[in-house]
Amino acid sequence: MNHPSVLVIGYGNSIRGDDGIGPAVATQVEAWNLPQVKSLCLHQLTPEIAAELAIVKYAIFIDAAVHPQSLELSPIKPLNQTNLKWGHYCTPQSLLSLTQKLYETVPEAYLISVPGVNFELGEFLSATAEEGVHQALKKIYQLMSKFNN
Repeated sequence: MNHPSVLVIGYGNSIRGDDGIGPAVATQVEAWNLPQVKSLCLHQLTPEIAAELAIVKYAIFIDAAVHPQSLELSPIKPLNQTNLKWGHYCTPQSLLSLTQKLYETVPEAYLISVPGVNFELGEFLSATAEEGVHQALKKIYQLMSKFNN
């Protein structure tokens, strides 16, 4: 079976204004129809995603952030085994830890934090968030180009 090599995970609540940045980005990446890329739009990160992470070389998480003034790209690693706390909600780092523990592998992973300013009820992104989505898409494209080299 031919698995994708890149997993793009956009998470957040799309009915809470700019909290929907992650799903908006993941939806647009899915529309690129790239054969080696799988995109997930999620309300939150859950332990079940570890199985998806175990079969890819690269993972890109996208989430809205309240305080950054600009888009932030951060490489992320699994947490130290002593810091693990499992529940119904995970962080990208705890998901990488779970993937490593269960499958003895972990993808090279990045977190893209996109600034948001409006987290009130509503299904529309602010102008700040829209610009952040555009920048995140450019950053994802650049990362994928790096992955292919």
